[in-house]
Amino acid sequence: MLETAVFVIRRDLLLAMRRRSDVLTVLLFFVIVVSLFPLGVGPEPALLRTIAPGVIWVAALLASMLALSRVFAQDYADGTLEQMLLSASPLSVIVAGKVLAHWLMTGLPLVLLAPVLALQFDVPQNFLGELMLSLLLGTPALSLIGTIGAALTLGLRGGGALVALLVLPLYIPVLIIGAGALDAAAAGLGAGAHLLLLGAFLVMAAAFAPWVAAVALRIALE
Repeated sequence: MLETAVFVIRRDLLLAMRRRSDVLTVLLFFVIVVSLFPLGVGPEPALLRTIAPGVIWVAALLASMLALSRVFAQDYADGTLEQMLLSASPLSVIVAGKVLAHWLMTGLPLVLLAPVLALQFDVPQNFLGELMLSLLLGTPALSLIGTIGAALTLGLRGGGALVALLVLPLYIPVLIIGAGALDAAAAGLGAGAHLLLLGAFLVMAAAFAPWVAAVALRIALE
């Protein structure tokens, strides 16, 4: 099963590198959305520091959603997904590999870009570690949850809009806890509790999301 997951990850990463425009679209969207807020609200440092966690997290959430519809779409269109369904390997393992590949191409670059963009909001450098760690725990959970929505809407007309309607309510706990981590650190309360909650949420999503997405894919292909 491990070999199957590694093969799926390598394959999806290779395909993503051949379609670099999809990856760059996500990154540019994240950069543009985050950069617009300092221009819109003004240069007041206190206000910028207050809104920074929410802005960065909402932008990361929306950016990660841009690529959700393409997690299974290409494999569904060329028939590869049906072959995956018929393979001896569990479909949930294949789904887990695709989720990890999706996060490596979309979520991880957002985590690395976030500290640079946070400087626009006058966020103190000693809080950038908490910001990166919260995104490092939260963005994989977003990918896992979003994969369920992508599987449920596979092959449907207007699936992109349906994915947003399905997954946005489920994203709310991750958004609140993730944005609250930096607020707690800035208030001197420490971000440990929020990071532990994000970690627990990630573990729960990793345990159940691939299996639920696999069931949804079987239903979509029947």
